[in-house]
Amino acid sequence: MKALKIAGAVIAAVIVVIALLLVIGIPSGFLTAQIQERVERETGYQLAINGGAKLGLWPSLNITLNDVTLQDPKDRDINRRFAAATIEADVTLASLWAGKPHITDLVIIRPVVNLPLRRERVREANPPSKPAAGKAADAFSIEHISVTGGTVVFSNVRDRVENRIETVNVDVTIDSDRKVVLSGSARRNGYPLKFEIKAAPPAPPIERQNIPAEIKIDAPDLLRAPLTAKAEARLNGSVVMINSVTGALGDAAFNGWASVDLSSKPLVKLDLDFQKLAIATTRSTGDTSAQPWSSATIDINGLNYIDLQVRISAAELNVGDARFTPAAIDATLTSGVLKAQVSNLGAYEGNANGDLTVDVSTANPTYTMRADLTGVRALPLLQGLADFDKLDGKMQAKLSVRSSGTSQRAIMSNMAGTAFVVFQDGAIKGLNVAQMIRSLTASTLSGWQESEEKATDLSQLSASFKIDKGQAQTTDLNLVGPLVKMTGAGTIDLGTKQIGFRVEPKLVMTTEGQGRVTDPVGLGIPVMISGPWGAPRIYPEMQGILDNPDAAYAKLKEMGKGLFGQNGAGLGAAIGSLLGGQPGTAGGQQGVAGGQGATGGQQPAGPLGGQLGETIGNLLQQGLSGLGQSQGQGGGRPSSQRSIPSRTSPAEAPTQDAPAAEPAPPAPPSDTTAEQDSQPMNEVLRQLFNR
Repeated sequence: MKALKIAGAVIAAVIVVIALLLVIGIPSGFLTAQIQERVERETGYQLAINGGAKLGLWPSLNITLNDVTLQDPKDRDINRRFAAATIEADVTLASLWAGKPHITDLVIIRPVVNLPLRRERVREANPPSKPAAGKAADAFSIEHISVTGGTVVFSNVRDRVENRIETVNVDVTIDSDRKVVLSGSARRNGYPLKFEIKAAPPAPPIERQNIPAEIKIDAPDLLRAPLTAKAEARLNGSVVMINSVTGALGDAAFNGWASVDLSSKPLVKLDLDFQKLAIATTRSTGDTSAQPWSSATIDINGLNYIDLQVRISAAELNVGDARFTPAAIDATLTSGVLKAQVSNLGAYEGNANGDLTVDVSTANPTYTMRADLTGVRALPLLQGLADFDKLDGKMQAKLSVRSSGTSQRAIMSNMAGTAFVVFQDGAIKGLNVAQMIRSLTASTLSGWQESEEKATDLSQLSASFKIDKGQAQTTDLNLVGPLVKMTGAGTIDLGTKQIGFRVEPKLVMTTEGQGRVTDPVGLGIPVMISGPWGAPRIYPEMQGILDNPDAAYAKLKEMGKGLFGQNGAGLGAAIGSLLGGQPGTAGGQQGVAGGQGATGGQQPAGPLGGQLGETIGNLLQQGLSGLGQSQGQGGGRPSSQRSIPSRTSPAEAPTQDAPAAEPAPPAPPSDTTAEQDSQPMNEVLRQLFNR
């Protein structure tokens, strides 16, 4: 009896141990060696199971591998091609007895896949032999694969470049007819990515056989709309050929073909034809003209690690809000140099041709662009591409520029080349140039005086620029319109968004156009435009009036017919106001006749105000009324013989003791008085220029 009791206890203990082993798993050190040997024999990669392996028998046979790494012994740049925290596999016992394991469920937890980025394409002279695809496929079969929390790392150790696709979750099912459905999600640079692939591989071997496939991709940061496509894929060694491609990008149908060579550095060949292709652009909010260029780094270094041969054609191409019909783009990318060419691009009743070269093979990328536009409607093109709605008309432009840099500010500051642009039979929206010129006779302008109700019709606006180190200089700015004409020269600082222009505006005193007998009349004083190009300061260059006073007076007199009334009435008041005096206190018929504006003691005392404003107003009025007589009597403008007496002499300047007494209008100049000094002018010159 005692022996039976002992035997019963032993059997019970064995049963408990077996039950525990079934539930917990059998430590299987011997199993790891077999798995490692099999993987290295089949693939050439070295498998390390650092966390050990366990064999479970309940509820089904399952194998668990912990802390698994896979590496290529020939790759010195990447230590681990693959790593995973845990790999679990459920296997049927029957398939094990048959020698062809059938895995019903394979779970991979937190895998990390490292893919090398290569700058150059390297093709091995004697590639290592690989086992036939049929034998590998017959070795085992899988029914379901699940990947949780994965990461794909693209890196180049020598260039210190690394990009990641994180939070990869994938679910793969393979039915008995070999139909594969792969779906999943991930995040790239913080943006979500969703994908689904369906394929029906033929019986092994699958190389050089067509594989029908369907694909869906939703990547908001790369594609403006979800992409769906059907194609037939074929494997030819390391090349994947994708033929009979049909699909849609959003509502834009397309067709074509593609191929990918994965032997070393990927080579992608692509030829697609779209009915309608829409490319999203980043639209800024608010007024960007007042904001400096961004100094943030533009990272396009990834162009070094892929080669491309691409042709994209579209019946309609939308870039942002701009529309082109038709469009064809040819591009190549080799060794970090991207070359793109556009020919006969239909653009708003005209056409465009151009090419772009981007070289990122060095640490400081370089850019070269050439563009030629003919007969293009300016308003919809500029509004769609740059959100600029101030110019309309037929546009012709030629652009040839180059630059370098890693940010917007650096690229604009390093710009060099030439540019020419002309607008014909259009308008400047939001600006009334003629009104601005008239306003300059009363005050300095701050900004462009924009208003939705204003516009300036133009027959032509043209300029050519020479650009060097971000400085765009022009000497032939020309504006011709029904009521205004303007020429000028200046510089645009592309890097700091500053402008500096000196222009010569002229007004036409008739609405009947430029082709009249009477020539346009000028302001007489050049106008300066300087400051930020979004809101510059616009003011007359006062020194210009001294270069040729007679001509300036004559032009102002002609302008006075349209600006200040017949014979310049009111000119003195406007000039007096411009220099700081009160309206109506100087010049015009009121100031000469009765001094209605001079009310002793109430005028502001400023360096250019008070009686000085009156003096200048009367002086200009005198010049307007007496210029013709002076010229008719043989008199000329004062020469260098003019003397400038002391400003303290009571006989030479108006006194402050009798503010109510207006100086009497001088008599018309004669042959003798024409050569005498103009004492009021001397005082004006003294106060203005300290002469």
